[in-house]
Amino acid sequence: MSDIKVDGNETLSAADWLKRGDLVKAIAVAKSQLRDNAEDVESLYVLAVCQRYAKRFWEALDTLEQLQAAAPEFGRLWQERGHIRIAQQQEPQALVDYRRAVQGNPALVASWSALVQLETGKAKQAAQQQLQWLKSLPPELLSVTSMLHEGKLYKAEKLCRAFLQKTPHHPEAMRLLARLGLELNILDDAEFLLQSVLEMHPDFVQARFDYVDVLKQRQKFQLAYDQALELSLRLPENPSAAVALANQALALGRYEEAISLYSKWADLTPNPSVIYLSLGHAYKTSGDQSAAINAYRRASELREGFGDAYWSLANLKTYVFNESDRVSMKSLLSRTTLSGEDRIHLCFALGKALEDSEDYQASFDYYRQGNQAKQQQSGYRHDRIQHEMVLQRQVVTEELVQLKAGLGYDAPDPIFIVGLPRAGSTLLEQILSSHPEVDGTLELPNILNLAHRLNGRRKLQDHHRYPAILEELNEERLQQYGQEYIRDTQVFRQGAPHFIDKMPNNFRHIGLIKLMLPNAKIIDARRHPMACCFSGYKQLFAQGQEFSYSLDDIGRYYRDYVQLMEHWQKVFPDQILQVQYEQLVEDFEPQVRRLLDYCGLPFDDACLSFHQNRREVRTASSEQVRQPLYRGGLDHWRHFEEYLAPLEEALGATLVNYLPASSLPDSISLSDSTAESQL
Repeated sequence: MSDIKVDGNETLSAADWLKRGDLVKAIAVAKSQLRDNAEDVESLYVLAVCQRYAKRFWEALDTLEQLQAAAPEFGRLWQERGHIRIAQQQEPQALVDYRRAVQGNPALVASWSALVQLETGKAKQAAQQQLQWLKSLPPELLSVTSMLHEGKLYKAEKLCRAFLQKTPHHPEAMRLLARLGLELNILDDAEFLLQSVLEMHPDFVQARFDYVDVLKQRQKFQLAYDQALELSLRLPENPSAAVALANQALALGRYEEAISLYSKWADLTPNPSVIYLSLGHAYKTSGDQSAAINAYRRASELREGFGDAYWSLANLKTYVFNESDRVSMKSLLSRTTLSGEDRIHLCFALGKALEDSEDYQASFDYYRQGNQAKQQQSGYRHDRIQHEMVLQRQVVTEELVQLKAGLGYDAPDPIFIVGLPRAGSTLLEQILSSHPEVDGTLELPNILNLAHRLNGRRKLQDHHRYPAILEELNEERLQQYGQEYIRDTQVFRQGAPHFIDKMPNNFRHIGLIKLMLPNAKIIDARRHPMACCFSGYKQLFAQGQEFSYSLDDIGRYYRDYVQLMEHWQKVFPDQILQVQYEQLVEDFEPQVRRLLDYCGLPFDDACLSFHQNRREVRTASSEQVRQPLYRGGLDHWRHFEEYLAPLEEALGATLVNYLPASSLPDSISLSDSTAESQL
């Protein structure tokens, strides 16, 4: 940051000058920094505060609009707007702003103090309780809490550890350090800290809530459920405890229990719109589309501008918005107070709505806006992922595979379906899970988490330990990892001898999979590059898949995926089955028989009637795979072809070489513009 020197050597930032009460120098330093970086969050914030102190309210509001464009979830931005509205005697608008402030950062004492004055009823009581709690914290921990919610994680960790050195075993400090571990994906430390806190302070409710979160993140779903049950027993009238139990029941596939809890407690929670959204997800996964639609609609009614509710309707894939819906979404997007997350969700939802109405140009424009905003959030860098894939090819060689052949755990249970999202993996899973000897599960994160563990704790610039560490793994450790995988995934199975793990990103770790589980089956779901990539570009993923928010990034990712799969085919010859989506659609029964033969399964007619399988499906294609096979829409992406030049260029030779001409169907229908097919 540009600074002004004091006494010839000391320099002060704009924030420092503001603390000293020198508005002139604070404004000068802030404006100097903004000339170098017009989106510097701290400088924009300090400038707005200075302008408010100087009673230049309209200038302050203009500055805050710039800050909102750069960091829409920044809590202090909305707090500052609230302060200005109070100064202008606009209390209703101030109330909205202060609520947004504490959503972004629940450690803002000034906002809670204002809410105590502005709220009524239960909301006022909740604000008083939160304010009292914050004021009871040591100043260091209040700062840690605020930093945590502003993304200043390493600074917060340093301050928290320093406090714990002076005050060992302080329960809130230990909880905050665990919370930081959760944010930094240091889950083992977070789990240990929270377990220790609860052993010393079993009545520390917030620590138990956090413990549930950590256990869920570590895929210890049964333990997470047990802790949530403990919470609900300790707090039988607490809606948050009931919702925590519902969330863990949902994670375990106990849909009836989850639906019952959500339905009972939704209207009693401080934020019922979020609970109705979860209720909709539970109904969707269990196959009750009508109830899911009603729940999503209720969520959108309870919170105006709730983008996720609209996107969840669009993400049913078979739901069609009407003209009134489209007008409503456009109106919401015109509001400057809309949160960044709501804006992204609404852009994707409106893109789908306009695509269904065949307004392809406007549809693409909204998809583009949503993707650009999401890409800015993600910080995705293709070179890092590309480097990881190159390392896989360099380390997992034919020599290494021969050296470690047969050392892993020999369980034949798992069938991995890999590839890119929206390539047909859910359809393949639905076909296979219709077989009596195969359980469908979900996109299991176990392999990705094991790879993360093997990579160790490292900064982005540090050298990768994984996959090089595969060279060091002996028979004992390979057996251990294989056994752990089978044990930890047992909770999702229903007793069949085989089960499916359809996490698409597992294609990057086939070397690890085949070394620790040599009898695992690997199915590569392949779809036309333009169709697959554009379908991914239109999809707003709940988490991960950051490569999908740019046509150039997703094209290059697909290209690298094909190159890595060619390597895996070479080092594991005849052990990976590639299934082309177009061939599956056009030549269905022979392709199903080929699939079952590869998996060592006898033919079963149920696999041809996959749409009658009423199992729970958690992916975006859940409604599509409950319908008979589509043959229309395979080439639906061509409606957007004029906008997809960056994707075509990024794909390069991969696009030309996708399938020999003789393998493609003679004609591909464009008749189905409302659904692309079961994916």
